[in-house]
Amino acid sequence: MERLHTLIDSPYGPLTLVATDGVLSGLYMTEQRHRPADETFGDRDPAPFGAAIGQLEAYFAGELTEFDVPLRLDGTPFQRLVWDELRRIPYGETRTYGELAEALGKPSASRAVGLANGKNPIGVIVPCHRVIGANGSLTGYGGGLDRKQRLLTFERGAGRTPENALF
Repeated sequence: MERLHTLIDSPYGPLTLVATDGVLSGLYMTEQRHRPADETFGDRDPAPFGAAIGQLEAYFAGELTEFDVPLRLDGTPFQRLVWDELRRIPYGETRTYGELAEALGKPSASRAVGLANGKNPIGVIVPCHRVIGANGSLTGYGGGLDRKQRLLTFERGAGRTPENALF
């Protein structure tokens, strides 16, 4: 198993991209909760990240609303179900933890959905920032609530400003 990583700038701070055997397996923000130790990311090499970087650049420029880079989502079977469901939330929209649990056919599992959401290894591309509390409040985000609010504002069209256009 070969792991490589690279760093890129974004409107939300530096992002660390990680590939396992050439497939994107991590996208982490600085000071992110549940971020693995840097020494687990492997050598620094931008080679396997061309498509991901290109799509992230287009996303942050407001030109891409759906990612299609290959992903390697390592987690429990339930976590992978949740992460797959996150990818079904349309750009600019939100879902509650309860709505995600309902969509998975497990209406009483909103807390488990929240825990799986928090362990999402590929932020932004697997849009865990699109999940909100039952009352519409912003709750938990590994990258910080300020970043979550900024990402949601950006996706709703109010955030496309020059400072977001770093690419």
